[in-house]
Amino acid sequence: MSLPTKAGEIVLNENGIPPFESLPLREGDPKLAAWGLYGPDDELGTLNRLTDERVAAAAKSEIRTGVRISMNWPLNAQQNGSFFNRRTFHQDLFAKPPRTVNDDIWTFNSQGSSQWDGLRHFGYQKEKVFYNGVTMEDIHGVDEHGGKTSVNGMQAWAEKGIVGRGVLVDYHSWRERQAEAGSVRHQNFDAFDTTPIPLDDILACLAAQGTEVKFGDILLIRSGWMHSHASKTPTELAALQSSFPNHRFVGLEQSETTLRWIWENLSAVAGDQPSLECWPTQQAWSLHEVLLAGWGCPIGELFHLEKLAEHCAREGRWSFFVASEPCCVDGGVARLVLLFSSSSSPPNLSSLCHP
Repeated sequence: MSLPTKAGEIVLNENGIPPFESLPLREGDPKLAAWGLYGPDDELGTLNRLTDERVAAAAKSEIRTGVRISMNWPLNAQQNGSFFNRRTFHQDLFAKPPRTVNDDIWTFNSQGSSQWDGLRHFGYQKEKVFYNGVTMEDIHGVDEHGGKTSVNGMQAWAEKGIVGRGVLVDYHSWRERQAEAGSVRHQNFDAFDTTPIPLDDILACLAAQGTEVKFGDILLIRSGWMHSHASKTPTELAALQSSFPNHRFVGLEQSETTLRWIWENLSAVAGDQPSLECWPTQQAWSLHEVLLAGWGCPIGELFHLEKLAEHCAREGRWSFFVASEPCCVDGGVARLVLLFSSSSSPPNLSSLCHP
């Protein structure tokens, strides 16, 4: 199979993607953009890699014990303050007399807890465009009926969810072992500093776990940020939160080596920190630009991976079945509510992790 591009015809590999070297696919498109690979109106991006066949194979091979583990960080985990100056969760609970009935109303920023960054969230900063060339005007404009547009909204991902084989990179546990063995670089670690995690470390951690990555996998990285957050006092957290816009976080290193590996292997990537990549970026560009705006690759953030890591270590297995359904909001920017089921096939629920 071939794809018309700036260079004429590029042959797609057995997984249906062109070589990394061919990006961007079209003349004049931004850095490493894969626009047009799945058509000009595509809103799924790398989720196109989660074919029915791959999801079925993942369910068959990964669901063995029926154990379900939530990756939720509570919606109100940052109730007293948040990072990136985002509105905190608020609940109004009220009775409805004379009946014995209660209702509640929630108000919150969709990125204040465990969530996927959607295709409306982060664009190429210099070019000011989102996935497949969508502009701010396209997002904030009106459709042919005079209503709000939904282009690149979360409703497209909610249709089938983010479902498939998950792999945990327990970087936090692996790094602690390196530090104990005398590695100075791994001893000098601060989850609340701009601490890059290079691809070499990710691969070394996977090798130590004995974990194989397969094409289309959903990668989850336990950086140690959530572990560090839990050790902070309210006063310390308040000081860190008030440092906006000068927040600093551990995360993936910004490098083309990292991007190449993600492109050649994954359908989505998530972490336990607020930004996935080390923040602020150490380059003139960010991973968010290429992953979200260039490839339509979901970025998960603030996933609570502590219980999952404990279970994987006990079982000696760091792959599992994951299903997550982003909230179906036409034109939504981001959000994920995680619920788990013991079903042996992908359910129509918010999220499921079956080790």
